[in-house]
Amino acid sequence: MLPIDSRLVLRFMDERPQLTRDRTKYTYFPHTSSVPEKVGAAVLNRPHSITAHLNVPKGGAQGVIVAMGSGSGGYVLFMQDKKLHYAYNYVGSQEIVISSKEEVPEGAVEVRFEFEPTGKPDLKKGKGSPGNVQLYFNQKLVGEGKLPVTIPLAFGLGGGLVVGRGTGFPISSRFQNPFGFTGTLHDVVIDVSGDLIVDKESEMRAVMARQ
Repeated sequence: MLPIDSRLVLRFMDERPQLTRDRTKYTYFPHTSSVPEKVGAAVLNRPHSITAHLNVPKGGAQGVIVAMGSGSGGYVLFMQDKKLHYAYNYVGSQEIVISSKEEVPEGAVEVRFEFEPTGKPDLKKGKGSPGNVQLYFNQKLVGEGKLPVTIPLAFGLGGGLVVGRGTGFPISSRFQNPFGFTGTLHDVVIDVSGDLIVDKESEMRAVMARQ
């Protein structure tokens, strides 16, 4: 008899042979083709950051900075109404949006998103790791929130990673694609090493809340 693996969806968690070396930082540029999920930065169920280097013109900018997935599941980091937003689409059934409290400054600016898991994935229930989200301008904390649930194994079908625009069915209900970025977008760096900014003020608030 042939060996039979009855783990079904759990098999998707197994490492697959790759043509390229594994790494912890991936740099992406605008005006390039969509990058398939299988050869991009693997961010699911792990701490990661997304950093974009921008030039925002006078009066502000808007549009997609980076998007991964499709309307059936994914994430998008974008600017709208002069603020930075991170929208997470959980398998097409729930959209969670976390926004900056401040407007994105004009001129050269580094905007950054961070995700820190706060629990383990529950694959049997179709849920990935929940976690905390933080948004930064030039390493200053400007927004935070929580993702109570995330996608466990793979983002929505029909969409890869794109920079500077959206493609296909929009990940977020807040705009229509392509919603191209109207400022200057130099690059986007996705870091999966687990190195996150230490927010001393947030840590202190957590300590005071336990008093």
